[in-house]
Amino acid sequence: MYIACMATIQVRDVSDSTLTTLKVRAARAGQSLQGYIRQLLESEATTLTPDEAAEQARSIAARSQVSADDVLSALAAVRQARS
Repeated sequence: MYIACMATIQVRDVSDSTLTTLKVRAARAGQSLQGYIRQLLESEATTLTPDEAAEQARSIAARSQVSADDVLSALAAVRQARS
């Protein structure tokens, strides 16, 4: 049986103004401060960085039979159809 464990993160030296802003935003979102910050962290963790996105795109392109010329031709066709 798998038992999920949650890690605990402690952040020190957060300025009073930052803490106040986060508390206000959490309240406006109808969330606790903990829930609001957890959501921010999860969103950050699931968003690809530009480098990660580029690497993923290169990986997909390496497995593809579509060439850069094919893509440019398709774009030109779409632009022409819009005209």
